[in-house]
Amino acid sequence: MKALRVERLTDDLSGVALTDIAMPEPGPDEVLVRVRASSLNYPDLLMTRGAYQFKPEPPFTSGMELAGEVVSAPDGSSLPVGQAVMGGAKTGGFAEYVALPARAVRPIPPGMDFASAASLGTAYTTAWTALVEQGGLREGQWVLVHGASGGVGLAACDLARALGARVIAATHDAAKVDLIRDAVSPEAVIVNRGRFREDVAELTGGALCDLVYDPVGGDVFDESTRCVAFGGKLLVIGFVAGRIPEIAVNIPLIKGFSIVGVRAGEFARRFPERGAAIAAEIARLAGKGVIRPIIDRVLPLKRWRVGFDAMAGGQLVGKVVFEP
Repeated sequence: MKALRVERLTDDLSGVALTDIAMPEPGPDEVLVRVRASSLNYPDLLMTRGAYQFKPEPPFTSGMELAGEVVSAPDGSSLPVGQAVMGGAKTGGFAEYVALPARAVRPIPPGMDFASAASLGTAYTTAWTALVEQGGLREGQWVLVHGASGGVGLAACDLARALGARVIAATHDAAKVDLIRDAVSPEAVIVNRGRFREDVAELTGGALCDLVYDPVGGDVFDESTRCVAFGGKLLVIGFVAGRIPEIAVNIPLIKGFSIVGVRAGEFARRFPERGAAIAAEIARLAGKGVIRPIIDRVLPLKRWRVGFDAMAGGQLVGKVVFEP
């Protein structure tokens, strides 16, 4: 079968290639899935460089998230052959077939296609874990979402609005403002170059934001510390900007806010019952059409380089989906 393999860790994707490998042989507790769609996440890009906290040894098949059809399932499984499922693991999704633990897949919500299902889990699980589980989001609160053109940022905007929050979407690219507005209908979209506290203060009537969702880091984090309301939370999702910021602890002390680190996957591993409940609630909302993943483009897997380059270059508004 065809699979996208990371043969060597490099900064320019030169160690990545689409190649033929043996079909996976599922273990006694695993489901074999024919992959119909798989979505690109920022950790997939980082893992080609060895720059993510999870560092698999090459060679490995890239791809965290997918949707497809059950080919075989372990005895006693509730998943019949042919069942449309979604799920994934840290690697393996960018291939024609993948073997996954049965607990790592679940039925696709009614009415959802493979591309959307492959784009749902990681982004919305991160958003829910950050905003609801660790942020304590309540209806009517102001939420500032950075990186709002990416899959994780758009999911946070979409989910926060669905739960009754007032969302300010932030992007570094003025050309994306209208696209973000059309995709998730936030209260406002701002361009977060340099200083943006004044924009946030004006939009919120001086109240600032109860929650700040930051997958960017760097200078964006620094300025965001000026945008959190007293008693609010600055949710640290990642560091797409490259620089891991630092802060003098007198700032959150004086301003009365909390800095909260969010690792959605680790949260689900440590609290499996909550992880399962989050997945079920996301599927329920998606099945009702309350939330909807935004897809920038769908590409055949043989054009994987186009998708990776678009993500690395910050060209996307939404997810890249590959079809084997």
